[in-house]
Amino acid sequence: MKFFETSKYYTLKKSTYIFLRWIGIIGQLISINLVYFYFDFKFDFILANLIVFIGILSNLFLIFIYPKTQLSDRSALIFLTIDIFQLGSLIYLTGGIVNPFVIFLLIPTVFSSSNLGLRTNLLLVIITISIIIFLTFNSQDLPEPLNLHFHLSQYIYYSIPLSLIIALVFLNYFAIIFGSESRLRKEALNKMEEVMAKEHEMLSLGGQAAAAAHSLGTPLSTIKIISQELLKQLKDQKEVIQDIELLSSQVERCNQILKKLSLNPNEEDDFIDEDISMREYLIEIVSSFKETSNNQFILNFDQDANSKKITKSIEIIYGLRNFIGNANKFCSEKVYIFLKSNNEITEIVIEDDGEGYPADILSKIGEPYLKTPNRKNKTKAGLGLGIFIGKTLLEKNFAIINCRNSKTRSGAEVVIKWRNKDLFKI
Repeated sequence: MKFFETSKYYTLKKSTYIFLRWIGIIGQLISINLVYFYFDFKFDFILANLIVFIGILSNLFLIFIYPKTQLSDRSALIFLTIDIFQLGSLIYLTGGIVNPFVIFLLIPTVFSSSNLGLRTNLLLVIITISIIIFLTFNSQDLPEPLNLHFHLSQYIYYSIPLSLIIALVFLNYFAIIFGSESRLRKEALNKMEEVMAKEHEMLSLGGQAAAAAHSLGTPLSTIKIISQELLKQLKDQKEVIQDIELLSSQVERCNQILKKLSLNPNEEDDFIDEDISMREYLIEIVSSFKETSNNQFILNFDQDANSKKITKSIEIIYGLRNFIGNANKFCSEKVYIFLKSNNEITEIVIEDDGEGYPADILSKIGEPYLKTPNRKNKTKAGLGLGIFIGKTLLEKNFAIINCRNSKTRSGAEVVIKWRNKDLFKI
């Protein structure tokens, strides 16, 4: 399982962005009117307000027309570019690079660096720097009010855009770093919470299993006693005797499993009592099902399949048994098991010829207590519990699980994959 994989997709919450834009628009309107009427600076007042009006219209578009609650990278790029050009146009009308409000050109890009992708942020940085350079050499001079004379040396004048560009680069760099670390911590926390929830569910299942073991002890003992009596009474009927002996052996196996659940769950199962290869794992597991199933199990092994022995793992055994048992339960006649491996990976594919996963539960596969109708007897079967246990046990042992409907057959397909370096260190 990949616990610390960062997101490939970035989004910007629309409501937050709209709120910040309203703050900017209101600030622009107050500044324009205050400077024009109170401080008596003369500039193209009507054009400046029309530029602000463009920002108002774009915000209303986001509120009433744009349907999504999140802005994608592309959408955010468009609207943030509008913001930069809008503010750049206002600064062009009001003195250019010497306008103290020019520093606000940095805000859209810095804002994007912690919320959007690197490519989007890089484009916005280039646009912002281009506008800063343009405003350095092109602008409408702001008339001086009340005979106030104000002069800047050439050194100071050109240091303003230089300092803005340097500040833009550094602020974006740190915002990207901190934003990436923040997303990483958030996703790691979410994954850990998910794992802890699964562990909690497994513990809950353990308690329920112990209770079930205690409750099932009596009926299994009754079945065992009756089967022994039948053996005595029907000892001359060889065909019946074989079935009864099989029944007795399976009852005894059930008793052994229940004993482990109720007394010592951590005690090792002697089903597989040595380190064996994955090929031998599958052969042993399939053999245990053939004793009680009329279905056909078809095993296909890659000729290059890795024969290296694997340390015995109860969790891998039970995980594989759950998935193979589920295929046996829902197939029509056949269960197909493929083993593929090379120097890098080991992959097991389990398919059946049943009806596959219902469309309405495909997205929920892996959740406990998910129910689906059993096509054979039209009763409710606990599909999700077996898959949940199998998936949890195998993922705990570094497996990657993919459950889907088969593309080549009518039934379900489970793909279980390990990296060999993970599998052989278990």
